[in-house]
Amino acid sequence: MTVTIAREGSVVVVTVENPPVNALSQALRQALVEAVAELDADSRVKAVVLICAGRTFIAGADVSEFGKPPQPPHLPDVVAAIEAAKKPWVAAIHGSALGGGLEVALGCAYRVALVSASLGLPEVKLGIIPGAGGTVRLPRLIGAAAAVDLATGGSPVGAKKAEGLGLVDAVIDGDLRAGSIAFAESIAEKPLPLPISHRAVPAVEAGFWESAEKAVAAKAKREIAPLRALASLRKACETDFADAMAFERETFLALRGSEQAAALRHVFFAERAAPRPPELAGVTPRDIRSAAVIGGGTMGAGIAAALRDAGLPVVLIERDAAAVERGLANVRAIYDGSVKRGRMAQAVADQRMAGVTGGDDYGLLADTDLVIEAVFEDLVVKRAVFEKLSAVCRSDAVLATNTSYLDPGAISNGIAHPERFLGLHFFSPAHVMKLLEIVPTETTAPEVLAAGFALARQLAKIPVRAGICDGFIGNRILKVTRAQAERLLLSGAPPLAVDAAMRAFGLPMGPFEAQDLGGLDIAAFQRKAARERGETPFAPVAERLCALQRFGQKTGGGWYDYQPGDRSPQPSETVAAVIAEAATGRPQRAWDDASIADAILLPMVNEATRILEERVALRAADIDLVKIHGYGFPRWRGGPMHYAEARGLAEVVAVLDRLAAEGLAEAPSEGLRRAAAAGGFSAGTVGKRCGL
Repeated sequence: MTVTIAREGSVVVVTVENPPVNALSQALRQALVEAVAELDADSRVKAVVLICAGRTFIAGADVSEFGKPPQPPHLPDVVAAIEAAKKPWVAAIHGSALGGGLEVALGCAYRVALVSASLGLPEVKLGIIPGAGGTVRLPRLIGAAAAVDLATGGSPVGAKKAEGLGLVDAVIDGDLRAGSIAFAESIAEKPLPLPISHRAVPAVEAGFWESAEKAVAAKAKREIAPLRALASLRKACETDFADAMAFERETFLALRGSEQAAALRHVFFAERAAPRPPELAGVTPRDIRSAAVIGGGTMGAGIAAALRDAGLPVVLIERDAAAVERGLANVRAIYDGSVKRGRMAQAVADQRMAGVTGGDDYGLLADTDLVIEAVFEDLVVKRAVFEKLSAVCRSDAVLATNTSYLDPGAISNGIAHPERFLGLHFFSPAHVMKLLEIVPTETTAPEVLAAGFALARQLAKIPVRAGICDGFIGNRILKVTRAQAERLLLSGAPPLAVDAAMRAFGLPMGPFEAQDLGGLDIAAFQRKAARERGETPFAPVAERLCALQRFGQKTGGGWYDYQPGDRSPQPSETVAAVIAEAATGRPQRAWDDASIADAILLPMVNEATRILEERVALRAADIDLVKIHGYGFPRWRGGPMHYAEARGLAEVVAVLDRLAAEGLAEAPSEGLRRAAAAGGFSAGTVGKRCGL
């Protein structure tokens, strides 16, 4: 039973119970329509409260129905039925009223909410727009400007802000059921308010829509849905309700089958699955209620701030008192910056900072649940840290290394109780970046690995399990990106053209701009370590630039020249000369944006397929999450693996074969050829020789 009906005098409480999030399944839609008809026919009913069981109000569409033909009653008809009810319906909101859930609430005569509730129309984040009147009723209720913010941005607002906008009629303290019944009793004898669909839209000033289009386009970058949502809002403001509803529905249906919607749905499902991987089902994680960070540099301070943002008390350990003060200052600077930008109240910043204790005595960690090492990327230095931690920490304390390239197994060699050790690869800035690569060693206990995923949930990060190899998942692919970018230079594509092509594809920066921002010396250090391991990194131009002390923006020149105080890249005659010398004797060709993108992206997919074959990643979707959340791959393309599948793996293989014949890429791996033959990156194709 998805809906139950209970009488409270002249008020009827309609309770939705469709766990886990009261999604708008076909059965629920049907039950709501039937409830309207039943209660309209009952003369004893003066008002109706629509409330939900469980942890949330109706949180939106039923994701199990995504991609399937919709079954009647369709949601617009459900909302229209509630709006046309003879008795006033009051939506009683707790948790989240999102998407279709908010559209149902807009069909009600009134809306009340707990102070902790949130309301929003997040459809644009799935590549679609509301399809049941969200863009048509919303501006009639709260005005065009507020509706544009909600419908084109996709982020929810809290109950207090919703009340200020006029989206909510009352915020209830205490028991929602009792409060909403009392509210319903207070309005039961009043005339029914004018349905939102019959209301006029408040006028906007001249030029409003043109300005809104520029602002939305700037934020959306290459995403289609936000601008389509804006167009639907404008239609709602400039035409009658029926025409606006038809326009919204037509737009919704057109977007639902688009490539961007498919990509964004893929990312949505991958993100939902990431925090609870199936291989850890039934494993109870070790409890983490306190944490420590070793090292107070940029990365360590960011990790400490991320831990504090999750409510964990933090001890920051450095080598001496002066370094402790610098580390605490680094953490404080993070919160000062948040306050200055208006993202955090000073009182909150002070409270977060008060939860950070600094010291140079490892003995302070005797009873700490989790210790994360974030010192210099040097095996000897890291081992020395864990030797100390092994001596002072509880035997069940989780010990973690934040390393980008080093082997966590080698770092943990010799520590007591190695089953409690794992890698936690944060991305900089650690308090901002959403990705967390979780790297178990051969000895990591399942409950410790589960603790890594539980920590990611606490920190609101996207966790991905990565196997041990040079660079794990993300940085291993990044090495291919950089090598391919240099192959392009040697074959006639200048840095500006390469960067422009990758921006045109949807990345926020091209590979050379990104290297100049981060520093060429970082990759040079990694190449040095690789050569010491017997490897032969490919960076003929980058090595020469580093020899010239051209390390990027911080030295006034890297792949580009920079003027003092100006970060805009300028073509460099020095770099052009270095490229020309390195390219001597190599064939040159003309490049366009599409062929440049192929020469970089498809070898990344090839390497990612090897990562799957080796079980460094267990799922293609995990690789997509790594590249989206750690490296700026455009979300609306779904990640490199989804992009390759959507494009067609047979075509990907054919292009790679052509590039390989020209000496511009490695030939497609056997795993990629198998995946192309099977039509996708399934465990039975890519992972065949790995026993997946």
